[in-house]
Amino acid sequence: MGRFDELFTEADGAFNANEKYKVEIDQLKGLSKEEIASITPNTEDHAAIIKVVEQASKDNISRAELVGNIKALGDVAVKIAKKIPEFAALL
Repeated sequence: MGRFDELFTEADGAFNANEKYKVEIDQLKGLSKEEIASITPNTEDHAAIIKVVEQASKDNISRAELVGNIKALGDVAVKIAKKIPEFAALL
């Protein structure tokens, strides 16, 4: 049984390590209330970006398509996304 436990642990680790946009999602979730409030009092914009990036990760979409989806959320969403270095370079 121990051999299989190790294999499952390795597989889980590989799957989680390959999650697309994980770093960006973690960074978005890590933004402070103050950072968001400096852009907008509306936390719904922040939640919408997280949802879009999580969906992009799940659907394995390209960065270009993800950037387009963020831009479609509007100027406030773009300003929030620019707090994330990987997105700031693309937006």
